[in-house]
Amino acid sequence: MTAIATGSTKGPPAKVSRHHGWWRRNGVSLVFLAPGVLWLAAIVVYPTIATVRFSLYDETATKFVGLHNYASVFSTSEILTAFKNNIIWVLVFPFFVTFIGLMVAVLTERIRWATAFKAIIVMPIVFSTTASALVWRTIFDLDPHIGVVNAIEQTVSDWFRTPGAYPLNPSTGETAASLATFNVTTGSGGSLVSHATVHPGDAVMMGLTRISAVTLQTLGAKFPVAPTKMAGAITGLVWNDFSTSQPNNTSTIVSGEQGLPNLRVSLLSSTGASVGSTVTDTSGDFSFSHVAPGSYHVAIESSNFQSSFVGTFWLGSQSLTPVSGLDQTAQSLLSVPLIDLAMIISYIWIWAGFAMVLIGAGLAALNREVLEAAEIDGANEWQLLRKVTIPMLAPVLTVVFVTMVINVLKVFDIILNMAPGSSQGPATTLALTIYNDGFTGGVHSGLASAVAVILFLLVVPAMMWNLKKIKG
Repeated sequence: MTAIATGSTKGPPAKVSRHHGWWRRNGVSLVFLAPGVLWLAAIVVYPTIATVRFSLYDETATKFVGLHNYASVFSTSEILTAFKNNIIWVLVFPFFVTFIGLMVAVLTERIRWATAFKAIIVMPIVFSTTASALVWRTIFDLDPHIGVVNAIEQTVSDWFRTPGAYPLNPSTGETAASLATFNVTTGSGGSLVSHATVHPGDAVMMGLTRISAVTLQTLGAKFPVAPTKMAGAITGLVWNDFSTSQPNNTSTIVSGEQGLPNLRVSLLSSTGASVGSTVTDTSGDFSFSHVAPGSYHVAIESSNFQSSFVGTFWLGSQSLTPVSGLDQTAQSLLSVPLIDLAMIISYIWIWAGFAMVLIGAGLAALNREVLEAAEIDGANEWQLLRKVTIPMLAPVLTVVFVTMVINVLKVFDIILNMAPGSSQGPATTLALTIYNDGFTGGVHSGLASAVAVILFLLVVPAMMWNLKKIKG
């Protein structure tokens, strides 16, 4: 009895002691963790629960509609466009940014001043995405005098297709025929031909209109002078047959009109063959000397109206379709908005440095003895990279790739700031749809909440897999 009584009196203090010991070991940690836990509950847990709840209600967040918003997500054309653009981003961006990061990380190990070079590559990530988007919006500007990309395109285009002195603007429907007024008719290949037949000793006058005043000023155009007839020669005048003082006078030279200089004209025989070519002077006059007897026409060559480079509207709504001959629905699904490519290029510029840093850290941790052994066995640089370095870097490359997938699944700010308002529709993504529907289209939008839940479900598996790889 004594033993039993003694045992019963010692039991409770032991339990209290164990409980007191647990609190003494973990109490301080819990106290320090409590503010963080409460803060995370306020900014992560509660918004997540609230978003799921709002996704089950209508736009006013008062009427329960069940899964109706989720059904609308997959039947709304704007949101389907956002899904398509997100797929384009996921398929293109992570691969290229990982590849570029790998190439830069490998090459910087073989150059002098590697630290300075790496600092330059990493620098874009220091700036805000908004600032970078505004910079790249200027770089891709349609005007070649502003946009660097279009300036380069214009230079290359002019090498192969030199614009004429009087370039047309095809975007406005302007043609050479629309310039013809007095004694001019349309010829072959976009040329303009004198309506009247001329012979040696004759003079011909050809009036055009709608010529840009800026072009005339640049070319140094002067007041037109009526041509003088010359024996054995064909002379003529080409002038801008328009005057604000006498706008309806289209047959004679009046005050305010100007000759068309630097205009290439040809003399055509009765068979249509060119037998001579010359260029008009600053007053628009020209002449063909020593002309053989016969009937001729004077032609203003089509090369004078060769259109200049008008630029590529990178930030517009145009799309590239990789496969032709498809129906409209298939083309819509497979087309890639040009602005998506422009934004992906700018986003690669921002994140290539991040990829380079992570991959560079992986390179620094590689077993150099394996690399040296491969070199001794006769492996060249390409074989060393493909068969040794990349397989050994596979875990790091996978982490970088999946991190970039998570990044572009919720890409938002670069589209909001880089895409003009008219192009945000074709370039929209799921994150931008959430912003437009939930904040600019109405408070607590049920549809926006449903899209947010779907985006969350897409991101979480990739995030968990990435965390598992990092721990492994």
